[in-house]
Amino acid sequence: MDFQRVFILLGLAVTSYMLVLAWNEDYGQTAAPAAVEETQSVSNAVSADASIPDMPQQAVDSTVPELVQSEVPVAQNEAVQTNASRRLISVVTDVFQLQIDPLGGDIVRVALPAYPAALETPDVPFVLVDPRNAYVGQSGLIGPNGTDKQGVRPRFQAEQSTYEMGTADRLDVTLSHVQEDGTTVLKTFRFTRGDYLIGLDYEVTNTTENPWVGGLFVQIKRDGQDPMTASDNLMGMQPFVGGATRSDEEFYRKLEFEDLEEASYKHTRSEGYMAMVQHYFVSAWVPSAGSEVSYQARKLRNQDIYLFGFTTAATTIAPGESGTLSASFYSGPKDQYRLQEISEGLDLVIDYGFLWWLSQPLFWMLNVIHGMVGNWGIAIIGLTIIVKMLLYPLSAASFRSMAKMRKLQPEMMRLKERYGDDQQKFSQEMMNLYKKEGANPLGGCFPILLQMPVFLALYWTLMESVELRQAPFFLWIEDLSAMDPYFILPILMGVSMYLTQRMQPEPPDPVQARVFKFMPIMFTFFFLWFPSGLVLYWLVNNILSIMQQYYVTRQIEKASG
Repeated sequence: MDFQRVFILLGLAVTSYMLVLAWNEDYGQTAAPAAVEETQSVSNAVSADASIPDMPQQAVDSTVPELVQSEVPVAQNEAVQTNASRRLISVVTDVFQLQIDPLGGDIVRVALPAYPAALETPDVPFVLVDPRNAYVGQSGLIGPNGTDKQGVRPRFQAEQSTYEMGTADRLDVTLSHVQEDGTTVLKTFRFTRGDYLIGLDYEVTNTTENPWVGGLFVQIKRDGQDPMTASDNLMGMQPFVGGATRSDEEFYRKLEFEDLEEASYKHTRSEGYMAMVQHYFVSAWVPSAGSEVSYQARKLRNQDIYLFGFTTAATTIAPGESGTLSASFYSGPKDQYRLQEISEGLDLVIDYGFLWWLSQPLFWMLNVIHGMVGNWGIAIIGLTIIVKMLLYPLSAASFRSMAKMRKLQPEMMRLKERYGDDQQKFSQEMMNLYKKEGANPLGGCFPILLQMPVFLALYWTLMESVELRQAPFFLWIEDLSAMDPYFILPILMGVSMYLTQRMQPEPPDPVQARVFKFMPIMFTFFFLWFPSGLVLYWLVNNILSIMQQYYVTRQIEKASG
């Protein structure tokens, strides 16, 4: 029995199966239909107030307030107010085209000009926080003296309707609101040049004769549908979309929409984040350092609306005093190193799967090479060469074993003819031949199997890296994260796989021989829809394997000659 072929075939089958599972997990949903044109007005789905958390009276003195599980319908007069025409506040920085709704002071739209929605429309920015998905970054003050209640949101005033950063390094957008008792609330968004992290400060000035008691709530509000922005993948597929947070046991815990339909999520800790994740991009609320907060995620009853956020402990501000409640809102690309700086574990929203410990150093190496060559396609080639060099001892052992097996091929064929259908006798004589010549039928198998985790780790690295989104290589490859539009790379990969196979000994079993001859065709078809960056890696890897196999075979032939 040809153990080497069986184990290699088994390894390739397992690798293919894991790739299919990863593909289905990341890209198994149907793309959303084309979006309609956006309007200035904000719908009820965006600013309806049944989603506002509450701090009940009995919870004021507790460490952390909790959200009320029941939703109170929006009052009729408030619904009319929500529909009323109002001018959104526009904020333009070097990385944002952002809109704030004066009713509630929520971030209702975030467009990222550095990331075009499509290659064909470079001037149209990708919209991450999107009112068409009821996607909003909400924040407010809750509790006995808070500004936000179930069904009621405060209306803020701003000195301008448009704010632009220009050449400054920082931009502060301050909204003001005066409560009925005279308490002044200033809500300030702080923008920094080149940064997708937005600071949020609530400054409360208590002008009354009684203590002001309240807490901060922040949350991401979104429906459960796929992003309205068209998919980057030509197959029209979409990746995982859902919430993520940090728990005591996990630095990264997914909160799927389906799970929240069964039960809400609650957790209390002093560090962490609450994020809304999609392919390449993420929005996340992060609490101030050292403050203990109550993280919560839930689905509104009878609505396709999900809430991901946290509430702080109650804060008491004495009469005549001022106090500040703060948090931060990140809305932008999955920048691994920036997210790591913001909150421990937030960088894990770049989901490398169970091989994250291998994918992270591979991405680091890829990033270093790109810094030297300036082209992500060349960086992939460079990474492939480095990985191939590091794994050369394993590869050489495999190639030497294959070369010996190929050298024994004529003798094995004579044994096959001699013993015919006597499979037991043939296997016995074949093992005697291996022992006599010092050949190990498994010698070429395990080194190849040990390299397969590297390929899987590279798969997740290339699939999850926003840096490769719309990154050109050369000529017809304008986007390494998308499939090759002319299928040139997959075909070349299939040819290289065929040549690699031709350099290996043919199995004596005719069934196995036919299966292995069919594999280059199968893999070529399988890779037609893979991102061109991943196909490029596999093609270069095959070319290097051919060169290494040729070199090792020549060395063995010279030694035996």
